[in-house]
Formats: sequence, structure tokens, C-alpha cells
Amino acid sequence: MLLPVFPLLLLILALGNLYLYQRADHELSRVLTAGIAVACLVWGFVIAHWSIHLLCLLLLLKFRHLPFVSASSVLVSSRERL
Repeated sequence: MLLPVFPLLLLILALGNLYLYQRADHELSRVLTAGIAVACLVWGFVIAHWSIHLLCLLLLLKFRHLPFVSASSVLVSSRERL
């Protein structure tokens, strides 16, 4: 019964660390909280059920048309400045 709860605990821990990252003043504590958050997200994703993997894949495919900054747009804007 504990196994399905463990990935949720890792997700909660990662989100809590991201909150602490935003509120930290010192560089060392910011680096440590960001590192722990990344480790918890990766570890939680590794031990998650396959249905969670499919859900994440569907979410990624849904948001692939967002207007992100691409390398080609950066190159075009840098050429316009010259």
C-alpha cells in the first residue's frame, strides 16, 4: 500500500523544495534545494506507474505547439540588430 503513495510524496517534496528555492536568500541553499527537487522529480518519475508515464507523454504532446523561443528566432533577432 505504501508503494503508490511514495511517488506522490516525492512530488510533494519536490514542489516544497521549489517553494523553498524561491524564498531562499543564500546561493548554497538555493543550489541544494534545486538539486533535491530535480532528484526527487527524476526518482519519482522512475518509480511511477506506466499510466503516469503515458499521462505525461500526452501532456507533452498537447503542449508542443506553445510559442517557445527557438534557436532560429534568436538567430533572426540577432541578425536584425546588426
